Amino acid sequence: MADGGLVFVTVGTTQFDELVAALLRPPALDALARLGFRRLRIQHGRGAPPGGVPAACALRVESYAFKPSLAADMDEAALVISHAGSGSILEALGRQKPLLVVVNEALMDNHQAELADELGARGHLVATRCSGLRRVLDEWDAQREFRPLPDAQPLPFCAHVDALLGIGSDTREEAR
Repeated sequence: MADGGLVFVTVGTTQFDELVAALLRPPALDALARLGFRRLRIQHGRGAPPGGVPAACALRVESYAFKPSLAADMDEAALVISHAGSGSILEALGRQKPLLVVVNEALMDNHQAELADELGARGHLVATRCSGLRRVLDEWDAQREFRPLPDAQPLPFCAHVDALLGIGSDTREEAR
């Protein structure tokens, strides 16, 4: 259970009104309340501020468009619900937060879906679409263990880029 905790929702710098609207419908709000959440904070980005919250809502709902940093909201959250942007995903996973990623199917050539689905398949997060949000929330297991992302390995990556560009250690030495 979330013990009165915060659900933090972020759409990044984009507009994802479909996600915000889906979360404010009674089935999603009721599911979050059953999980023990009492607060819902929505970062709605370029989208419209959330409309009316149902009168019988058990959650305190607040929203804002942008802040210089989402770090404090993510740190406070017991659950992060995010669009499928890589920055938002990596920020939440870096904080080892339970993460539910909702793919925006309105985006054309949606590489974000590929990222969300792959990280979901590897056990780092749960990925869904707006159409599956209610089912995922109804089946949410608060005790679920998520696999942390492995630590970054910048040196092998740099060596690979160097090799692709034809830059070897001897070339770097000559440039000095």
